[in-house]
Amino acid sequence: MTRKTSKLSAVLLSVTMLAGLLAGCGSSSKETGNTKEPAANTGNNKDGAVAEDTSPIKFSFFSADPNPNWNNMQDDIGKAITAKTGVTLDAEFAVGDPAQKVALIAASGEYPDLVSAKGDVSKLVDAGAMLDLTDLIDKYAPNIKKLFGDQMNRLRYSNDDKAIYVIPSYSGVDQTSFNAGGGFELQHAVVKELGYPKIRTVKDFENAIKAYKDKHPTIDGKPTIGLTLNADDWHMYISVTNPAFITTGAPDDGEYYIDPKTYQVTYHYRRPEEKEYFRWLNHMNAIGLLDPESFVQKYDQYKAKVATGRVLGLIDQDWDYGDGEKALKAEGKFDRGYGHYPVTLTEEYKDHSFQPTGFMGGYGVGITKSAKDPVRAIKFLDYLASEEGQVLINWGIEGKHYNVENGKRVIPQDVNNRKINDATNFSKESGIGMYTLLSGHYGDGVKDSTGNYYTTNFPEQIVAGFNDVEKETLKAYGATTWKDLFPKEDEFPVKPWGAAWNISVPGDSEVTVLAAKMKDITWKRIPEAILAKPEQFDAIWDAYMKDLDKAGVTKLEQGYGELVKARVELWSGK
Repeated sequence: MTRKTSKLSAVLLSVTMLAGLLAGCGSSSKETGNTKEPAANTGNNKDGAVAEDTSPIKFSFFSADPNPNWNNMQDDIGKAITAKTGVTLDAEFAVGDPAQKVALIAASGEYPDLVSAKGDVSKLVDAGAMLDLTDLIDKYAPNIKKLFGDQMNRLRYSNDDKAIYVIPSYSGVDQTSFNAGGGFELQHAVVKELGYPKIRTVKDFENAIKAYKDKHPTIDGKPTIGLTLNADDWHMYISVTNPAFITTGAPDDGEYYIDPKTYQVTYHYRRPEEKEYFRWLNHMNAIGLLDPESFVQKYDQYKAKVATGRVLGLIDQDWDYGDGEKALKAEGKFDRGYGHYPVTLTEEYKDHSFQPTGFMGGYGVGITKSAKDPVRAIKFLDYLASEEGQVLINWGIEGKHYNVENGKRVIPQDVNNRKINDATNFSKESGIGMYTLLSGHYGDGVKDSTGNYYTTNFPEQIVAGFNDVEKETLKAYGATTWKDLFPKEDEFPVKPWGAAWNISVPGDSEVTVLAAKMKDITWKRIPEAILAKPEQFDAIWDAYMKDLDKAGVTKLEQGYGELVKARVELWSGK
């Protein structure tokens, strides 16, 4: 399982606007094999898409990501999408290890109509489950073609197989990030009481936690927790292991460090500087600042612990711990919310969170060979990628979730308050943010034909979403958003391979087999090293490195290096 550290963001439509139906729906049709050819066109809308039949159709859908707020499209946006397209989804979202579920789907020979398998799509490709979408896009998806434009070559699967198996949905096209959701997190109450100290290194972070915890051994009658980690299944990447490269000056390339000049790959834990990061976590455990339950608690327990307000520090992404923080805000405990700081091991390193990747392609939604109507399916995905569809899924329903004032979309204060402070219920009711990953989409900072942003993640709206405590903390650090504290994009070159974590690896390849072995070793040894007595750390680390060598880590690095070079070649168009 691979993933992004922070990225991931959630277009003008009312349910009553039933005229000018877009190409997200099917048509009166005649069967031609397992697809349907549309009948004669009946008109065009402003996106240039053809008005089609909106008769009801239900597609089965599997996603490798969980979605606890899914409301079976009975939210406002879901109903509007169905009204426009006739499509409803019988959706299943991953519970537990999604890789196992995808493997079962691939082996079954019976596939959902639509599937988002993330890094495990290769299993479905190898099984012959996925349709090549190239011709379907060319014939029936004008909005998808417009969206990706000259980036279409980045949708190709590989140099040897130029098919398009998924519509990338985990990367926004022309994305500009205006805020930071990762780094190291400290409660606003902590930094305020300490006079807003400099938070730049792990030692600064540690000192702030220790000073506050010493003064406040309990919060609301319960023991104060200095730092807790989320090590439940794949969350371990986000909270435990990814920070090792982030704090030592490397960008997020999943389990690998890539030399920017030679493209030579190193299994990132083998970088000597990362050993010192894990030594620091070992030190935090030894002095009682690391939650002893970090490696045994389940994800729900982690979020519930955050929601108590007694956890001073986190190392995570806001989308991972967000439910816990939302509960705090719903109770008015804004000082127990978290700020984001670009912490590194020492000041010689620079946080690379915002190193540009270009459009990354990669993870997305595909149509399988079991799909009951591939043409109708691609038109559904095309509708979601249209200007109207994009405004709908990001902004909601005009007059209910936003208004247009002097040509500008504006979110009313009461709606904005609910989005921030009653986020779970609001999401279930409105559907805002629920449909972004279902198709290709524009990134933050891109404007539509009316001059408005497609998404609500732009500077003015982000600032409007901060509560008074957040604004106070940001002002104390001379910042308007959390991103202001981090190194900027223009301080780094664009990575020609994008991000290595979203390179598709054939399921039966030696790289896949070796990577699984390294994961098993790492997930055993890293917790062991962190929880050991400090005098035992070096011996455990040496044993860990020897385990990797014996398991073939060098072959893994060589094999993945070839994949990186192939990605660069594919994207260069050579």
